Amino acid sequence: MPRIAGIDVPERKPIRYALQYIHGIGEKIADDILRETNIDPAKRAGTLNESEVTAIAGFVDANLIVEGALRRQTSQNIQRLKDTRSYRGERHRKGLPCRGQRTRTNARTRKGRKKTVAGKKGVKG
Repeated sequence: MPRIAGIDVPERKPIRYALQYIHGIGEKIADDILRETNIDPAKRAGTLNESEVTAIAGFVDANLIVEGALRRQTSQNIQRLKDTRSYRGERHRKGLPCRGQRTRTNARTRKGRKKTVAGKKGVKG
């Protein structure tokens, strides 16, 4: 497996898709990297020679924040929101959606599994 930016990328996939296994690199960034380094996007990651891998790794190191540094930066940004007691920080603290989604229904990804609350059976009379 070729190592790019300290990450093993799958060697059987085209390099355009293999680069997307690196946290912080999506479709557009992968295409930009390949355009700048003049590498064919359809070429398999396992068939890259050493100079091509070095060119990709050099471009990523020089121009992008990826993997551990990006995760650290994201967590620091969230911690800053929590520390300043902003609205978004409070939503992060409570484990609720931060970007305006509805929470009456359909917020299960952030809220977790449904917790059933015992309520009144029915009011008679």
